[in-house]
Amino acid sequence: MKPIADYGLLGDTRTAALVSSDGSLDWLCAPRFDGTPVFGALVGGPDAGRFRLGPAATATVVERKYRLHTATLETTWATPRGKLTLTEAMVAEVAGRLLPATVLVRRLSAESGAVEALVEFDPRRGQEHTRPRSRRRGQDLVCEWGALAMSLSCDAGPAIEPGMPTPFTVTPDRPVTFVLTVAHREPLVHVQAAAAWALLTEDESRWRAWTARVDQELPFREEVLRSLLTLRLLTYSPSGAPVAAPTTSLPEQLGGVRNWDYRFAWPRDASIGIAAFLGVGMVEEARGFLWWLLHASRLQRPRLPVLLTLDGRQAPPERGLRNWPGYAGSVPVRVGNGAAQQHQLDGYGWVLDAAWTLVQAGHPLYSETWRAMRGFADLVARRWSEPDAGIWEVRGDQVHHVHSKLMAWLALDRALRIAETHRLSDRRRRRWQAAREAIRIEVKKLGFDTSIGSYTRSYGSQELDAAVLILPRIGLEERGSPRVRGTVDAIRSQLSATGPLLYRYPPGRDGLPGTEGAFLPCSFWLVDALALDDRRCEAVDLFTELLDRASPLGLYAEELDPKTGEQLGNYPQALTHAALIQAALALRDLPPVS
Repeated sequence: MKPIADYGLLGDTRTAALVSSDGSLDWLCAPRFDGTPVFGALVGGPDAGRFRLGPAATATVVERKYRLHTATLETTWATPRGKLTLTEAMVAEVAGRLLPATVLVRRLSAESGAVEALVEFDPRRGQEHTRPRSRRRGQDLVCEWGALAMSLSCDAGPAIEPGMPTPFTVTPDRPVTFVLTVAHREPLVHVQAAAAWALLTEDESRWRAWTARVDQELPFREEVLRSLLTLRLLTYSPSGAPVAAPTTSLPEQLGGVRNWDYRFAWPRDASIGIAAFLGVGMVEEARGFLWWLLHASRLQRPRLPVLLTLDGRQAPPERGLRNWPGYAGSVPVRVGNGAAQQHQLDGYGWVLDAAWTLVQAGHPLYSETWRAMRGFADLVARRWSEPDAGIWEVRGDQVHHVHSKLMAWLALDRALRIAETHRLSDRRRRRWQAAREAIRIEVKKLGFDTSIGSYTRSYGSQELDAAVLILPRIGLEERGSPRVRGTVDAIRSQLSATGPLLYRYPPGRDGLPGTEGAFLPCSFWLVDALALDDRRCEAVDLFTELLDRASPLGLYAEELDPKTGEQLGNYPQALTHAALIQAALALRDLPPVS
């Protein structure tokens, strides 16, 4: 099994694929992110299917990269007879044309000589790894499982049979292009290789135009652009819902049970993404999320669900898949997510802060959006004094989490700021102001431990929580105050996982067996906190160290093993990439060095 960081992301803003450096596509759900895998070898083993395309014999990867400012991945191998390059991408823009929602293009080209290649196309579906019914339609191979169908075409390669490794030769004068299309409850459209390659080229132009909108002077611009592209690929374009990750059950501990399904939308994570997009001037993406949230939450308002499906529905119950071996033996492989029923107070703060960021950027809220935000603020004013499950979704008793209280304060503060330019009754305003002040008094009294000089994980505890690194950003305490600096320094010291890495809370203190890795978003939050405290050199040094922890393709999972440096958890993780962008924007906003 390849390391998690070995995989590259292909995506079309409806679903995504993970491809290893040997050309094996080991993960693809159809027809969308949360669909059933049709290639699931990543966590289901060989019987779950894969689509490998690459050298027929052992070869050495000499270069692997995304084409500049695009979502097109290139892998080049050196073989005894010449170089072989795999260029691959999924077509994002299919609207307005007779095209299937999923078009995957994979092209092999040779240099310096004819190279022997191999294709292994072995799609499976469902918990039982069901093989498709297959048939020929001219030169195309059609695979079907009821309402789901796939077509594989090839312009110059061999006749392919599902599950049968097939050799062929690639010559410098004639590349070989494979096109996979997917249809669900709609006609299956076949796309010829030349047309598919033209679509990929058009898509590249659109991606380059999209990234060109980002300020040329932005610090660490290339790393920010890769993170922005990743966030965009992880946004389900039909609804605007941002998926937390395209995978399920990639482990937080190799061989352990900390394996969760992240193919859902968390309003909290998405709100951090809004700030990232707005910070680089991309308003449409931010408005798209708020539109989705407005409609997705309508049935449960004013309660804000912890997570939702891409359609805004309640996530399915959590269950394990039988006889799925898991990544590196990490079981169970789960679908669904049990955190959906938790009460997490912090989510309201993230959402209202995102709405305020939009207003602050000169984009007033639509009346229905403001009505929803008022409802969220009312609920916070009513329920802030209750215990909750907290940001980390610990499967245990609810407590008074300090981070949750901070975010409740933030929710009311941002709602009151929005109300300065939007209609609000005096009675409501006074109620929010009173609740905001009550939270401030209580959290400063009960959430701060004078003996360690820091805000803590929960009332009455001396444990720390890296989520409290949000403190310098929200405004409850003055930036640079002894309490803020003491909290940042205490978290940096006591939750250190070596180097620039942080644990999110003391390892092993969450009621689950085993331990987990360092939580990457927390390290980027530390960069943000240091930057906001005008500690430029420390922030830049830490950020640079974190960039060195990225995968070879500039992607991040949720966690990192502090000992081995191996990426852990679902991958790529939207929250990590959003936190990276937020940290870079904080570095941008620092005053110039005199």
